[in-house]
Amino acid sequence: MTAPDTSGAPGAGRTAPTLDPALAARLKHDGAGLLTAVVQDASDLRVLMVGWMDDEALRRTLTTGRATYWSRSRGEYWRKGDTSGHVQFVRSVALDCDGDTLLVQVDQVGAACHRGTDTCFDGGDLDSVVLTEKERSL
Repeated sequence: MTAPDTSGAPGAGRTAPTLDPALAARLKHDGAGLLTAVVQDASDLRVLMVGWMDDEALRRTLTTGRATYWSRSRGEYWRKGDTSGHVQFVRSVALDCDGDTLLVQVDQVGAACHRGTDTCFDGGDLDSVVLTEKERSL
């Protein structure tokens, strides 16, 4: 789908691609217009990171085969790996039952975390109670 570009940017007036309206209607964005994107390694199913997508980042992800996110801190789009070389090749994208979270399965090249670790959760374990089978019975 496309919509007229009225941004005033170079090339304004040309038609810019948009997200499919049927898909857009299913999405439930947060107050900032974003969706949570849980990123999972397609081969071993580890959760690699959590990112944020708006409709344009999702459209780019679905149509290019590379994961694109909205950076809340920088206020701009970033395609994973363009500066670090740690690319995410998209294998699948799923929308959860509430329409507010995406599951993006990727083939990860290099570290997923900006700190250089395999995942953004490496070293982040918190102490928590783990119930035994007996304690789990209701």
